[in-house]
Amino acid sequence: MKGTNLGEFEELVLLVVGVLFDEAYGVAIQEELEQRCNRKATLSTIHVALHRLEEKGYLESRFDGATPERGGRRKLLFRVTKSGQKSLAHAKEMRNELWRAIPKTAFSL
Repeated sequence: MKGTNLGEFEELVLLVVGVLFDEAYGVAIQEELEQRCNRKATLSTIHVALHRLEEKGYLESRFDGATPERGGRRKLLFRVTKSGQKSLAHAKEMRNELWRAIPKTAFSL
């Protein structure tokens, strides 16, 4: 398994999966990233990140039922695992610690 640290895009994808909860699949994630983060990403880029996060144990996936709207194809839905939650909490705390460590005068220029 590759490293367990989150890259910026992986962190955003993991957060968006959490936001979408039980409706997190490729297109919905793509739309949410663009709407909330003003970040455009191709479906293939999103799927690579999703599968990398799943390999790290931060996501789990399952297929839903086929629908006529999708031509009988099933959606691959994702959900954040406990490990993913811990990784996000760690990233958030690390960022917060760094923000707290910046002297007030550092940004006053």
